[in-house]
Amino acid sequence: MLKPEILDPQGQAVQRALPRLGFEGIADVRQGKRFELEVEGEVDQAALDRIHKMAETFLANTVIEDFTVKVEA
Repeated sequence: MLKPEILDPQGQAVQRALPRLGFEGIADVRQGKRFELEVEGEVDQAALDRIHKMAETFLANTVIEDFTVKVEA
C-alpha cells in the first residue's frame, strides 16, 4: 500500500466515482497491490524472514509503500 502521506490519485478517482455509481458512505479509498506467493515446504520463521526480505528489497518500493506479510492456509 502507498504510505499515508503519499498522494493516491487512483484511490481518489475511485472515491469520487462511487457515489455516482450508487455506493454511498465511503470516506476514503486507498489503492494498493497484492502479491500471492506459494511457498515450497514448511512456512517456518526462516521462510517468513526470507519473504519479508524479498518484499522489502524487491516487491515493495519502501520509499513510498508499506507492506505486510500474511500466511493463509
